Formats: sequence, C-alpha cells, structure tokens
Amino acid sequence: MTAILVTPQSGSVILTLNRPERANAFNLGMVNELREALANAEQDPQVRCVVLTGAGDVFSAGQDISEMQRSDVISYREHLEKTYNPLVLQIRNMGKPVVAAVNGPCAGAAFGVALACDLRIAKSSAYFVVGFSGIGLAPDSGVSLLLPVYIGLGRTQEYFYSNKPITVEQALAWGMVNQVADTDFDQLVMKTADRLAAGPMGAFALGKKSFNHAILPNLEDVLNYEGLLQDEAGRSAEHQDGVSAFLEKRTPKFG
Repeated sequence: MTAILVTPQSGSVILTLNRPERANAFNLGMVNELREALANAEQDPQVRCVVLTGAGDVFSAGQDISEMQRSDVISYREHLEKTYNPLVLQIRNMGKPVVAAVNGPCAGAAFGVALACDLRIAKSSAYFVVGFSGIGLAPDSGVSLLLPVYIGLGRTQEYFYSNKPITVEQALAWGMVNQVADTDFDQLVMKTADRLAAGPMGAFALGKKSFNHAILPNLEDVLNYEGLLQDEAGRSAEHQDGVSAFLEKRTPKFG
C-alpha cells in the first residue's frame, strides 16, 4: 500500500497521507513519498495548487514513534535532516499554493508540516497538539518558529508545556486556521483549491517568496537548531520514559 495517495483534480492535486492503521503517522518511507509527490506537483504545469490531507478521520499523529525505537535508526538530528527539515523547506519554497486540509487530529511533526502550508482548512472535529513535551522532546519540524508566527510566543509556550489540544475554534480565532467546516468540508477544500488554481501563479510565487523573506528568513537556521536540541532531548531519561509510557499507555514519570 502506497503511503501517499495522489489524486489529480482539474488544476490541482490531492496528496493523502495514507497510513490509517498508524493514524497516518510519518515514517521515512512516507516522508520520502510525500517529498517526491510534491516535487512532481511542482514540475507539472497542469498542477496549480496542492492539497494535503489524511486518510480516514485523522490528519496525522506525527512521527511514528515505533520507527525511532529501532536499533538501526540514526540520531534524531540526522533523522530531521533527512526528513522534516527538507520537507518543511520544500513546502515553504514551493512556488504553488499548498493547502492543508486538516480532516482530524494533527500532532507533533505533522503540526509543523501543516503550519508550513500556505492555508489551513480544518474539519470541525479536528484539533492540534504540539505533542513533543509529552514524550520528553523539544519542538521540531519548524514548530518553534511557525507556531509563534500564528498564535504568539506566550500561547505557544503554554501549549508546548501543557501538551493540551488547540481546538479548531481557538485556531480559527487566532488566525492559525483560515476556515472551518463540517459536512461541507470536502466541498470547501476543493472550492478553495479551484479558486487558487485559477489565480495568478507568478504573482502567488513571488508573494510567497516575499512572505518567507519578511517573516521566515531564518527558517532553515531554526530547523537546524531544533535538530541540535532534539538530539540532546532524544538521549535523555525523560524521553526514554516518555516513549515507554506512550507505548505502555501510562502516565510518564518526569519528576
């Protein structure tokens, strides 16, 4: 089963995270498939807008923790350098609009991926979780920069420390989400994609470059720094107990 479903539309393409048995959690194969699909969409003149969503009722649970527990896995820093860092940069540097259609819970690294997209349309049943602190990790995937851009540093720290969910109502009020829908979610997503696909692609691409230059000029540096910190966190006793607690479905003992 392919980890990314590619569904061409008129003027756009839908890329679906397709590991429903793992809550669409990312592994290395999924990240690589997504990067390839994005590169193909970038090169295809028939594609003028990209929609990113999840299979079933979940957008994505973030990184597949079980993959990181294998003995052959490289360091956390190297893992980020091969996966989420280039993925986040690829989305931000893509000259076509990328819409995150958040159809359900969105957590951890997937939250960073969604924040990197140009627009976010959320289903009313969706919610967002920073997630990292729950397993003794620091933020990565650009979350430490991208989330404060939308909701401010104070709220970002609150939700990182507490690990509590951000509701779609809060996300909409704070400008982190552009639109929310329920029964007409799919129609709203495609209406938005069609509108973007009919727009001036050259102007959109230049505008995105300008926004990146003005607001996110240090994104790559932040991603690299997140990797350094995540390497330290990944070696900690807090992280080891956090992962064990997650897999054993118990409360971690950080104190």
